[in-house]
Amino acid sequence: MASAHALPELFPRLSPRAFAVWRRNFLVWKKLAIPSMLGNLADPMIYLFGLGYGLGGMLPEVGGVPYIAFLAAGTVCASTMNAASFEALYSAFSRMHVQRTWEAIMNAPVNLEDVLAGELLWAAAKATLSGTAILVVIAALGFIASPLALWALPVIFLTGLAFAALGLIVTALAPSYDFFMYYFTLFITPMVLVCGVFFPADQLPGVVQAVAAWLPLTHAVSLVRPLLFGEVPGTIGLHLAALLAFAVAAFCVASALIRRRLLK
Repeated sequence: MASAHALPELFPRLSPRAFAVWRRNFLVWKKLAIPSMLGNLADPMIYLFGLGYGLGGMLPEVGGVPYIAFLAAGTVCASTMNAASFEALYSAFSRMHVQRTWEAIMNAPVNLEDVLAGELLWAAAKATLSGTAILVVIAALGFIASPLALWALPVIFLTGLAFAALGLIVTALAPSYDFFMYYFTLFITPMVLVCGVFFPADQLPGVVQAVAAWLPLTHAVSLVRPLLFGEVPGTIGLHLAALLAFAVAAFCVASALIRRRLLK
């Protein structure tokens, strides 16, 4: 009998009402869309131009391409990860705990799972906007070699889903905004350094490579970089399945934790 009741706990019951939550967040964001997009673009552009042209001028080609082109592909993935993480952490925590927006929404015929799914989709959508904006900039600079790069767009969205779901887990556990620094310091920042954003992962020690192979950012970079260079990625199914598994598993965990926190 207990196992029968456990099923909804493990697998959230979702409905189309989640899109109403998504739309609500979009309408609020639309009022500040331009400053928000500029903020999302500023940091990755600084890294791209600073390291790409500065450090890249002293380096030989990496993987047969100029270093700035190599870095540009990693920047798309890192920007997507950061945008999804910030939205699922700081913004979602504000709506959940500080502003109590979630409680207000649930006074309508919307359940908690719909709210969480709406937050997940919104964070992924906002991350996709950020990643796409970087993609447009690097295309204008001539660092995209083929129309195959368009296939990077669904990968960007899936990457946003994976990191948004992981961020919601941390939001469910966070007592305050300060808690998020542990997540960025201990998880996000090391991932950027070992998953092939700034340099090929095969330059790292074998043990670090083995760990990095299990991280979601590695799968995103392994898909996006070849597409931008006009190549078909190897083991596409494995990388896509890994990102999807992170998104689904993390969302189920986040749903259970937030349900326990808000409905206990």
